[in-house]
Amino acid sequence: MTSRTKFVSVSENITYSWKNINVWTQENSSEKNCFSFLRQDNRVPKQILKDVSGVVRPGELLAVMGASGAGKSTFFNVLTCRSKNLNVSAELLVNGFPMEPDSLAAISAYVQQDDLFIGSLTVREHLIFQSLLRMHRNIPYNDRIKRVEEVILEFGLSRCRDTKIGIPGRIKGISGGEMKRLSFASEILTDPQLMFCDEPTTGLDSQMAQTVVSVLRKLATQRGKSILCTIHQPSSQTFAMFDRILLLAEGRLAYVGDSVNAIQFFQDNGYLCPKNYNPAEFYIKTLAIQPENEEESKERVIKICNAFDTSDDKRNLETILNEQIVNVQPENQETNKILKSTSPYKALWLSQFRAVLWRSWISNLKDPFFLRIKILQTLIMSLCVGVIFFGQKFDQDGVQNINGAMFITLMNISFDNAYGTMGAFCLELPVFLREHFNGMYRTDVYFISKMMAEVPFYIIFPFCSASIVYFMVGLQLDVKIFFTTVGIYILVVNCSVSVGYMVSCIATRASVALSIAPTMMVPFVLFGGLFLNAGSVPVYLIWLKYLSWFYYGNEAVVITQWKDIDTIYCNRENSTCPENGAAVLRSLGFDEVSTINNSEFLKKKDIHLKNFIMVNCKVLKSFYV
Repeated sequence: MTSRTKFVSVSENITYSWKNINVWTQENSSEKNCFSFLRQDNRVPKQILKDVSGVVRPGELLAVMGASGAGKSTFFNVLTCRSKNLNVSAELLVNGFPMEPDSLAAISAYVQQDDLFIGSLTVREHLIFQSLLRMHRNIPYNDRIKRVEEVILEFGLSRCRDTKIGIPGRIKGISGGEMKRLSFASEILTDPQLMFCDEPTTGLDSQMAQTVVSVLRKLATQRGKSILCTIHQPSSQTFAMFDRILLLAEGRLAYVGDSVNAIQFFQDNGYLCPKNYNPAEFYIKTLAIQPENEEESKERVIKICNAFDTSDDKRNLETILNEQIVNVQPENQETNKILKSTSPYKALWLSQFRAVLWRSWISNLKDPFFLRIKILQTLIMSLCVGVIFFGQKFDQDGVQNINGAMFITLMNISFDNAYGTMGAFCLELPVFLREHFNGMYRTDVYFISKMMAEVPFYIIFPFCSASIVYFMVGLQLDVKIFFTTVGIYILVVNCSVSVGYMVSCIATRASVALSIAPTMMVPFVLFGGLFLNAGSVPVYLIWLKYLSWFYYGNEAVVITQWKDIDTIYCNRENSTCPENGAAVLRSLGFDEVSTINNSEFLKKKDIHLKNFIMVNCKVLKSFYV
């Protein structure tokens, strides 16, 4: 069987069923820290879901409903294999076979409640990126583009196809309704037969909400998809579009079955829905725990849940679930073999790398805020340093001024670029986690692509900044010395950027990263060779000196500028004056033979830092799993 055939087989009709879902909180899992041993806390784990069963079949649109705190979010996380920090006991079946969590991302789509996008991309660019990573690896590029155009027309996105998605407060983009339709379009690209939709109508008016649900209804009835959807207080017109409903109350099943039969079930148990009253609101209100009548509300919920456990609807559900296991068709057995061997990633590593690199590159180029700030920052800070230290000469006064100008430039470009990357992973973390768990790309692909897309900026801007300062200050007009000095600055910047990436991975929030950064970087600045003589560093702190990339960078540029200076003009009497460049280096505690070694160290340090960041990315991934 070819890979193309396998792809088609996995796309056959899917019946997704779940039996006896039980979920408990983990004991003291959320409050463990370094001082946990001081706290005596013997809390018993709380059960969130109890014996929840159900099924969604091809052509069905199933609504999951319940009051706040009923367990809808936990239930949906279990179904999508995204529950964390919980003890879960459940039997999840696809066409009668146990479900492999990694395979679920390959055969299903998950439209989440929050619309998360890279706002500098246009609608069409976003969908092209999705098609490159979510459609099967054997589908030609032209067919992917054709599918993108079909989805744009199907979801009414033609008018905004070349409009940027937008970033609040920075880039004006598409409307909320268009953004919600774009979320659906992203998931529909692969034509999945199983769909999960988490609160798809949140933030939409009643008309737009009805339109979104009508699209889901059409996908279920006309294309035979199995669709589960959590929804909160839909209008009566919207509620009428659902084939079946699943009602949760206090973590238990209150009802599962046809939506038209639910009213009769509640009526048989003494709860009559008033005429001209929205059934959805009636169910939620009846199953809600009201604070002013908590005991009475809980008794009502227990009564309804117990009634359902002994009802014909529950027996019919158990019959359907048992049939899923007994009546396994031969084609479903073949599908099961495919599912077990299916990787969550549909694109090869190299294809993932190309796609993520392309998106990272164009998102940087199309972000006016990023480019304008970087250009202004580079020009203003470089001109300030150049004006203050303008026209220095290699004489007695110029020794301190030239060394100060070079070190200030080193600090300036290091801090500017490092702080620019502090929020790199923090800001895109929600997008990364969603796309990674959707099986779009690996962790290493994301980091390497993002790093390479930004490397040109961390070469061009330091080059411009160092060049402006170099000629305004009046450093040596020698081509070799110029490019050596600028090259050292570029290496230092990339080391600083690597530290910024590392802090961003550790912190996970931009505000925390910006708070941590000064504490980490300032000590290395102090041991950079300007404020504290390199030869007088206390023995017990010498390790900080050898870890400081400012020290290696400063030593390298100082040696590059002074090693060929044979004579220094002394313009003051009765004061110490170095006779040549070698004397300047000796006074600073620098070794002339260290220039090449320092450059090599900066390269190795940058590589080691990037490797360390890769480890942090892996830790970050495991933390959120």
